[in-house]
Amino acid sequence: MSLETGLAQRSTSPTSSGRSSPGPSRARRRNDDGPSKKDKSYRRYASGVERALALFDSALQEWADYISFLGRLLKTLQSKPSGCKEIPHKAIVAKRLAQCLKPELPSGVHQKTLEVYAYVFTTLGANGLERDLALYLPGLAPILAFASLSIKPALLSLFENYILGLSAQALRPALKSIILALLPGLEEESSEEFEHTLGILDRLKGLIGSSIDKPHEQSAASGDQLFWQCLFLASITSASRRPGALAYLVRYLPRLGTRNADPSRKDAVALSGTELDGLSPEIEAVALPEPGLLIRCFCAGLRDGQVLVQRGFLDLLVTHLPLHSIVLQEKTSNDDLGSLIAAASSLVARRDMSLNRRLWTWFLGPEPSTDTDSSTVTSRSLPGSPGIIGPSHYQNASRTQYFEQHGLRPLVKSIKDMLKDESQNPAIRARPFRICLSLMDRWETGVLVVPQIFLPAMESVWRCRKVATSQEFSTEVLRSANMFFDGVESGLIWSELIRIIIHAFDTEAFGTQSAQEQLDLVLFIVTNFNIHEEEEMLTVHMPIVSLAVLVCIHSQTRQQTRPQTVVDAPVHLALRIASRLIEVIPPRAFASDSSKHNSNSSKTVEGRDIVLEIQKFYTSNQANSSFETPTFLTKDVGKLLLDSALGLVARDLKSNQFVAYFDLEISILDNIIKKVPNVEASHTEFASELHHASQRLAARESEAPFPVISSLVLVLETVCTYASSRPWLSEDLVRQDIPNLVRGLWPSLSPSRPRYNVEAVRCLWRLQSISPDTQLVESSITTFMVDQGSKDQISIEGVRRFITIWTHSPSIINSSGSRRSSLVRNKSKLEEVTRNLTYELPVTERPLMLLLDVLEAPKCDLFVFVTTWLQSLTNFQVIIDLLVSRLQTCPSIVAALDSNLSKTETNSLDHIDGQDDWELCVYYLNLISNVLQYSSSNVWLALASMASSGSNEDHEISVTIQSLLARICLMLLTKRSGMQPANSNLALRLNQTAVTLLQQFLLGPSASSLMDLEIDTLLIKELTSSVEASDVSIQVPLMETILIALRISNSESVSQKSLPHRRTASQLLTPSGPGTSVLAEREDTKSTLKGSSMLPPQLLQCLKLGLSSQKTRPLLDNWVLFLDQCLQFYSENIFQILIPLIECLNSTVNSVFERLQVIFGTSENEESDILEPAIASLLNGLEQVLARSHERLVAEEIGATPVKSPEHQQGFFGNMVSGVFNSETNRPRFTAANNRLTVLLCIKDVFISCFGIWSWADYSPTRDPISAASFNYTAIRLRNRTRRIFEHLFTAEGLECLETVVELWSKSDSQHGDASTVLNLLNVLDGSRPKNAIPAIFDALYSRINPSALDPARKSTLTSDFSDLSLAAFLVSYARSLDDDAMDEIWNDCVTFLKDVLANPMPHRQILPRLVEFTAIIGEKVDNTNFGEQRRMRRDLGDLFVRLLTATFTTRPLGFSGDTSSSNNIEKASNDQSNAHQLPVVRKSARADDVVTILALIVPNLSKILIDSDRTMSTASMISAQVLTPTIRSKMFPENVTKSTLDLVRAMTSVPEAAKFWKKDVAEAFNDTKFFAISFGLAQTGWMPILKQLATSDKDRMPEFLSRLSPPTSAGIVFGVGASSARLEADRRTQLNLRRIATFILSATDDFFVVNLPLLQEKLVELMTATAASSPSSTTRAEIYMVFRALVLKTSAVHLSSFWPIINLELHDAIYSSFPDQPHDTYNIYCVFQACKLLDTLLTLGPDDFQLQEWLFITDTADAVYRPADWDPVALVDELADELDSAATIPHSGATALPVNSAVQTGKTRPMLCSSNGLENIAKEELMDNVLRPFFRQLSIFRFESTYGMGEPDWQSCYDDLLRDLFEDSTLV
Repeated sequence: MSLETGLAQRSTSPTSSGRSSPGPSRARRRNDDGPSKKDKSYRRYASGVERALALFDSALQEWADYISFLGRLLKTLQSKPSGCKEIPHKAIVAKRLAQCLKPELPSGVHQKTLEVYAYVFTTLGANGLERDLALYLPGLAPILAFASLSIKPALLSLFENYILGLSAQALRPALKSIILALLPGLEEESSEEFEHTLGILDRLKGLIGSSIDKPHEQSAASGDQLFWQCLFLASITSASRRPGALAYLVRYLPRLGTRNADPSRKDAVALSGTELDGLSPEIEAVALPEPGLLIRCFCAGLRDGQVLVQRGFLDLLVTHLPLHSIVLQEKTSNDDLGSLIAAASSLVARRDMSLNRRLWTWFLGPEPSTDTDSSTVTSRSLPGSPGIIGPSHYQNASRTQYFEQHGLRPLVKSIKDMLKDESQNPAIRARPFRICLSLMDRWETGVLVVPQIFLPAMESVWRCRKVATSQEFSTEVLRSANMFFDGVESGLIWSELIRIIIHAFDTEAFGTQSAQEQLDLVLFIVTNFNIHEEEEMLTVHMPIVSLAVLVCIHSQTRQQTRPQTVVDAPVHLALRIASRLIEVIPPRAFASDSSKHNSNSSKTVEGRDIVLEIQKFYTSNQANSSFETPTFLTKDVGKLLLDSALGLVARDLKSNQFVAYFDLEISILDNIIKKVPNVEASHTEFASELHHASQRLAARESEAPFPVISSLVLVLETVCTYASSRPWLSEDLVRQDIPNLVRGLWPSLSPSRPRYNVEAVRCLWRLQSISPDTQLVESSITTFMVDQGSKDQISIEGVRRFITIWTHSPSIINSSGSRRSSLVRNKSKLEEVTRNLTYELPVTERPLMLLLDVLEAPKCDLFVFVTTWLQSLTNFQVIIDLLVSRLQTCPSIVAALDSNLSKTETNSLDHIDGQDDWELCVYYLNLISNVLQYSSSNVWLALASMASSGSNEDHEISVTIQSLLARICLMLLTKRSGMQPANSNLALRLNQTAVTLLQQFLLGPSASSLMDLEIDTLLIKELTSSVEASDVSIQVPLMETILIALRISNSESVSQKSLPHRRTASQLLTPSGPGTSVLAEREDTKSTLKGSSMLPPQLLQCLKLGLSSQKTRPLLDNWVLFLDQCLQFYSENIFQILIPLIECLNSTVNSVFERLQVIFGTSENEESDILEPAIASLLNGLEQVLARSHERLVAEEIGATPVKSPEHQQGFFGNMVSGVFNSETNRPRFTAANNRLTVLLCIKDVFISCFGIWSWADYSPTRDPISAASFNYTAIRLRNRTRRIFEHLFTAEGLECLETVVELWSKSDSQHGDASTVLNLLNVLDGSRPKNAIPAIFDALYSRINPSALDPARKSTLTSDFSDLSLAAFLVSYARSLDDDAMDEIWNDCVTFLKDVLANPMPHRQILPRLVEFTAIIGEKVDNTNFGEQRRMRRDLGDLFVRLLTATFTTRPLGFSGDTSSSNNIEKASNDQSNAHQLPVVRKSARADDVVTILALIVPNLSKILIDSDRTMSTASMISAQVLTPTIRSKMFPENVTKSTLDLVRAMTSVPEAAKFWKKDVAEAFNDTKFFAISFGLAQTGWMPILKQLATSDKDRMPEFLSRLSPPTSAGIVFGVGASSARLEADRRTQLNLRRIATFILSATDDFFVVNLPLLQEKLVELMTATAASSPSSTTRAEIYMVFRALVLKTSAVHLSSFWPIINLELHDAIYSSFPDQPHDTYNIYCVFQACKLLDTLLTLGPDDFQLQEWLFITDTADAVYRPADWDPVALVDELADELDSAATIPHSGATALPVNSAVQTGKTRPMLCSSNGLENIAKEELMDNVLRPFFRQLSIFRFESTYGMGEPDWQSCYDDLLRDLFEDSTLV
């Protein structure tokens, strides 16, 4: 509170009570009924009054009874003894009179009551009325607000004749109350009572001022000051009486500024310096001791909800409190002035022109006037004229200057304070932007405010966007900020931005955190705000600012000596700013550059000069509406931009180190070149640097980073594509640069560096697009493919890199699946045929031919890589088309086709005798043969495509490529006798090639032949040695030989049956394509073995070494196939080697996969092995091993070797004859049991490993976005490969695989999405479709719960570690994840399973709750579908649901109500997931048998599950009887009630059929004596919403509670043992009922129990007559005060008018009992504590009617802070505080338990006695000293501080505090 503490602030340790002599206080005199009690006549008089008062409690039924009562009372009072000036029983009389003035009573009753008041006041006289003013004034104070027209004159006469006749000292404590009482009479200026009321207030002001007027230098405020401060306080605290206060202010508020604020008055007379210090008495009365209350009065009025009130206070500001007022400019603190201006400026958000017009007048002053004869003007002195302002100065001063001098600074400060508000309310955060937008409606304010507010406003929305808790929050704020941004002048925006940018690049600030934040702010502005619609921004400012950014970057980085890591961050931000701006700039912004001026004629401008010119440009034009661009910028801005961008790129090209932002510079240059037309830049240096950079790149010994090469490619592409008519680079330089760049890209193409593979290939195609020669890139690639050590052959690494190019080349990808067709014309069309069949492959043709040449040398190392690559291809159309087209260009082939088409008979091709031609023919035929030999079966698809279509005279013919090649071979064979090549060896090769090719065609796509070779153990050792020595060239032949030797030695006979596709031994080790499953080819490559001899033991070790060694990774596919071929020789011994092999392969897969994760997770592009193909190969090996072992397992279980037949394929897919998961064949479980367990354990390990690979694509750490394409490519390929394995595993062993999935799910963490990943896996696999998965889950449940009921063939081996409860939880989650359409597939299985469970429910009793939930989910999904007979199905399902629920309750009747610990654990688990956005699902970590939690989820959907309302009602009855009733009636109640239980009750409230049952249970719980032992948190979040539903649906409940309250009585209470216990029982019963009433009121909506208020009042009045000896006793008063607090919180003040006299008297008596000499039997310490809490709540909320009575308890005027020297406390609390301090042995300066300033500091007014302030653990005996005594001492000043702080009442704190008190059972008797 901004009070002047030097002005008589209250002492914390007063030395006396303020009285001159000891005597009874006002509080003590209140109940003194006169000094003459011994007088017989007086006693008779008092007895008559008592009898008259007794009629109020018994005879009042209608309003006429009130008049009769008042007449009897008046008659009795008139019978007073002569000379008596006392009123017997005056407290009761005052109370009854106040009750007779209720608003509900007619005016006749009010009139009669005022007559009684008038007689009482006449009887008492002035002295008596002064003494008893506290008794009678509270009853009269509220009347004027609702009095009828006939009553108001009588009431005002009472005030005028009696109240104003009192002394000022007596009126001073009640001054605010009197003002509040009279203000309603001023609301209507045209009313009859307006002038009367105004006169009374004027007399009151004069009375107070004339009686106690003192100089303001003294400690006490003068009388006028006190009156004005009370008036201001009344206006601040009472919104309903604010119009009356406004009317009085309009009439009597002195003008606190000048008489005429017109600055143009020539005869205005200013105050002298002496007069400035000595204010006029009228202004002193308003502004002293400080104007804080005046300012707050205006702030409250400006924030009022009524427009008329706001308009009136604005008028007052304009006429009485102008901005130049001395009070505002000199006496008011800066914070208060800012608050006033903020309140006024917030009115512009209303968009009301009447308000805005007045606001502009106040801000800008009145309109200038030409009248020079007006009265003088007094104002604050202006700069340059200290103390005096002459008329000439004001005549020349503009309105803008007026605002700038007087209002600009506080307005800007207030808006900045709003912008600093960290509130999470979007409306509050958006308010300052809307205010600023409205302020810009007037240019006089906008031109001054916006420049100072713009940057803080942008910073505010920038900070808000960074810390926003939701997208909607930031969007709302950003929308308002955008509206403000659009209204700001573009010149101002860009001048501020350019200032930030230049400052950020200051030498000292550059690189600091502050500079980075400034640049980040600019980037945020240009990214999120509308900068692309205004033409001036686009064509003037953006080019200039972009130029400034580039120049600053160039200048700063050129002279920067700091480390590069420090420089990178701000430079990167600045480049992003420039890039954003240049992207938005339209080309028309540079269209006039070359047309207006010749760029060659302009002089060169240095970078520093450019920045200075730009600064000068924005500084000089900042106030202008139109900007004029500097001359050099106008004519050269495009050229300057281009030169700056070229300079940046050239500088970085010259640098030897890579900068992270080089790509941004290239992007900027690219955009500039595209948009700047016909500008010849200074590109000579740039072209030279670009060429030198490419040369340095070629000369580097170490490879350059890929981003550098990529950027160079982009630069070259940019300058070659968008340069002007005169190229910047000659074709010769381009021819030199392209090979250098290809050389730089070459290392990034390595598959061992997968990070930039895709990006590098794209760069190659960019180079191809700008190459002057079409084969330049192709030749460069071919050159680099050649091994440097051997110039005549390509390197292994070159092949790998070419494969990368082939894989990612767009032309290759786009041609996938396409078919080429050409026309083959007859005879004369031969040349056209040749031309049409010519096929070009840019970039990759020549390297591809080199690659295929390797197939001629099968012994070389490259052969392995090429064949592996060919095997991996899925489309050979491009290769086949290329080879065939080249073959057709051979003259010999052309001649052969020509002779064949013309049907000419010739036996010789002598005219074709060129040896080169025949060599070329042999070459192409050999290539085709090799491709067929070493490729996968997919090559036959290419051969089957149409090669050409020819037409003759009659019909058209079409042939396939295979047919065309076959004919060529036939022609060559048939004509060889006439063919005479110069070289006989050439002819031989030609024939052999043709025969070989023809044989390949005849054998078909999958043929192979075997070679008979013999090997022994020595070959195995040799193979092992070659692995250790890394000799890959010998390994494949060795493996071929070993395979043949093993086959011969271990097979008694080999089937000689011809297969459709026979393979040679080498083909057995050739990998299949990825599209062909090795499992699907099992029967094509397997030979039937009749026996198995002992294999060499070294074979297994050799296999493990070859598969796990990193040295064999190039041949890993061959090793995998070698393993596959060896497995067939193990026969029944395969189970002995299965686990070692699986462990080896699995560990190798995991290690390779981890390495791959590391590569993509780090920032380094390290070279490593080829990991992704290695993982695929190892997965193939795992699949093969599992396939062999499972095949053998099935054969053993059947009892014989499976017989192959065309109908049923045996092996991995064909082992299930009937269904996927079961077989009708009886499988004996003798020795095969261990073998089966071995296989299943291996399947589980493989499944887990594959799942880790499969989920990598979804849950991998954040990676470099540059390598995102490569990562996605790799991850998706691995996912697809593992998916195929999953499909095969599910097909073979679906049950075991599903259990593995359940185990993964049970161990997963749903918060990170792992659980959903597991479910997603099931949903994407064909083998785990719902129709397969659901029966498998049922089998798994049976295997664990009731295995005897399951067919042995369907039992699980229980290899997975999870319980039946986890499996049931998985069933529920899986069912919830299914689509509704899946119900058609699983309906029959689900119904059958549920019926089986119901047939024998006991074994399933632990999972019955989950099955109930599962049934409910099925019912919800069936309700969304329309398959089958819906009504019958839903009826059957509902029957199953009811039976399951019944079985659940029958088998486990106490499992849900007795175990509170488990329920609490479940509640904690559910609380952690309370913010889930999906359908509620019970966490799998919670107990699966928690019936309450499950039912809470099910009950809202009962109508979907049970279509019959009768069945729904019976189900609700069952739930109530089995769950709610036992819980409530349990001995552990309420400890056993959890949030889940209450969720169930709340769910039942939404079911209409369940209303009867839940209301019964809730009522029973509410009536339980232990109900209020519930914790506060559970009561607040759980019980209160339920009680609200009960109150809404059962309106008779409150009368029932009220009927239980019995009035206190002493009958039957006698002395003895039972008396005390009976009284305690009555007390406890009454306390509980009162707490139920208070809780019920709190739970309902506002004003819900208004109809019950009369009965409630009657019951409470009866209970307040209790004494310490009655039954119930006065102990129940604490609960009565709680009911009062509940009424104050939940009932409007207008409905509580009859309660105020009762509350007033009761509060007085309770607090009065705390005086040291008063008895404490009726009011114990806890009752007093609750009474203080009631008073605290009333003071916090401040109801209008109670404000009229505040002065009785606290000092509610400025005297609370500015106390007179002879101040005598009148307020009860202040008087009690002095008494307690005087009587206490411990001084009050000790520690206090109350955080007094907490309410003021938080911005909300909270109760002082709030339990959250640390009062929970204070013992009752310590309440007085540690709580109440500080409370009494500080309450008055605390409330004044709260009012001064204008904090909003914290209603929620009051609510929570009362709820805590209600649910504190320790305070019950």
